[in-house]
Amino acid sequence: MIKPHRNHPLWYAYIVHRLSGVGLALFLPAHFYVLGLALKGTAEMDVFLNWTEIPLVKVAEVGLVFLLAVHFFGGLRILAVEFLPWSPRQKTYAAMAAAVSFFVASSFFMNAI
Repeated sequence: MIKPHRNHPLWYAYIVHRLSGVGLALFLPAHFYVLGLALKGTAEMDVFLNWTEIPLVKVAEVGLVFLLAVHFFGGLRILAVEFLPWSPRQKTYAAMAAAVSFFVASSFFMNAI
């Protein structure tokens, strides 16, 4: 049975924010590996850059940008909750964070293809 407070839009915003943070944390080792490739030399980095041209990798990049945007704008929403006077528009802030995140990821996708 679903608890009533867990069927609320702000609960879902919390879950998305938490999962996006976990996804970004899992991405960090791969990011550091690629930075290490850049320090090693141009040959290894060129192989990696050629790999990034695969369409599936581009879709994964769009997902990564979406995770980053969701986490960023969700964090701004949490800062607004903490530091601004209370407002009954918390669900609106969460919806705006999701909409802006989707717009940022869509813009990145349009630029990538």
